[in-house]
Amino acid sequence: MAQIRKMDAQVEVKSQADKLYDIFKGKAYLMPKICPDKILNLEILQGDWNSVGAVKLWTFLPGTSESLKEEVEAIDERNRSITFRVIDGEILKYYDSFKSSVQVTSLGAKGSLVTWSVEFVKSDARIPDPDKYLQFCAVVAKDIDAYLLKNA
Repeated sequence: MAQIRKMDAQVEVKSQADKLYDIFKGKAYLMPKICPDKILNLEILQGDWNSVGAVKLWTFLPGTSESLKEEVEAIDERNRSITFRVIDGEILKYYDSFKSSVQVTSLGAKGSLVTWSVEFVKSDARIPDPDKYLQFCAVVAKDIDAYLLKNA
């Protein structure tokens, strides 16, 4: 039986947690503008930008151009976290299932801590861990931070 694996990546940023979380939750449509060299396009296919059940289609560059459809599976306002489940895309050629979540924690006057977590099941034991996706998400969080600080 395939084993569910988990990995995390964290990045400290200077922006306030609520502002960062707001981008992830309800203003993801800004991401192609915020980091056009990484996120080429993002569209909503079902629902709206900030609700459970929403389906989004991403075209992005974690090295090579990829696309994926994700469904928002859970939103936890109190803990500023969102869970996404990949339902289609190149990533599912390598992983039988792939979930990601982002949580933004306030560090007070120092800024925020962004934690990305992934849960995945490899389609083959020889498939590498999804490090490139976690690193991609960490870099995107830094880009969002720079955008928020510039446009404060």
